[in-house]
Amino acid sequence: MIKLKRVIKSGLTNFWRNSAVAMASILVLTTTLFVVGALILGSIFLESTLTGIKDRVDISVTLEPAINLTLVEDLKLELEALPEVKTVIYTSPDEELATFKERHSDNPLLMQSLEEVDNPFGARLAILATDPSQYDAVTTFLNNYDQRSTAGGSNFGVIDQISYKKDVVDKLLAIIDTSETIGLTISVLLILLSILVTFNTIALTIYISREEISVMRLVGADNPYIRGPFIVEGITAGVIASVISMFLLYPATLWIRSVTAGVYGGIDLVSYYVSHFPVIFVILLVSGIILGTVSSVLAIGRYLKV
Repeated sequence: MIKLKRVIKSGLTNFWRNSAVAMASILVLTTTLFVVGALILGSIFLESTLTGIKDRVDISVTLEPAINLTLVEDLKLELEALPEVKTVIYTSPDEELATFKERHSDNPLLMQSLEEVDNPFGARLAILATDPSQYDAVTTFLNNYDQRSTAGGSNFGVIDQISYKKDVVDKLLAIIDTSETIGLTISVLLILLSILVTFNTIALTIYISREEISVMRLVGADNPYIRGPFIVEGITAGVIASVISMFLLYPATLWIRSVTAGVYGGIDLVSYYVSHFPVIFVILLVSGIILGTVSSVLAIGRYLKV
């Protein structure tokens, strides 16, 4: 226990004594951990926004006005049984007519024309998939279902029109894939950079302390006692970097909230940051300690032969 305290004290003393050199590690580690934290918050914000968009994009199926409502119910049940389908909302022909009249209430000529004919609208099904990538599969099912109903002896299919915003869905999927790829790439590059810089910093510290290390060897100090302080230096840099990055994240969330005000589905990142502060801090703290430890161990293995 006494030896451990001495190792920690020696590591902290060396860290502050070589603070100018250690600043390079702290700077790079802070940048890395800040980006990691920003990616965590950004992914939360993006996920909430995309979830809101996904809940607004659905397949609208307009059914033939002349079909029996029993067929409509059969189609609805089959759709709800599909694993790709999350919800199916039924709108009756009367509700479709009422919605149309409300939308075009300022067009008296159109309203008069509707009064002279029977309800021209069929029922409608709004289908929300479990994931945007499933919409093509649902559309294929609907086309096959319509072909089966025609082949069964009916003069026309059950479905009049299938429509959904495919371009919106495709862009949504592209945004998800691109954001995940970019986030992962940036994280890996910065982690490698931080390990490299901290590695070189510890190597430089070992070089500066070479005379002290020689004296420790002469007096019979064991390997853990000689190597321990350098690991403590790496861990210290990681801890300091995690604290600094947490402070930097708060103004960053304020800025993001200001520039994304009014974005549909986006959560309040400031509130999320405050409520999840302990979790985010632990993630960054553990990440900083791991990065500092790995860098120190690599440098010790490379340059400190004891």
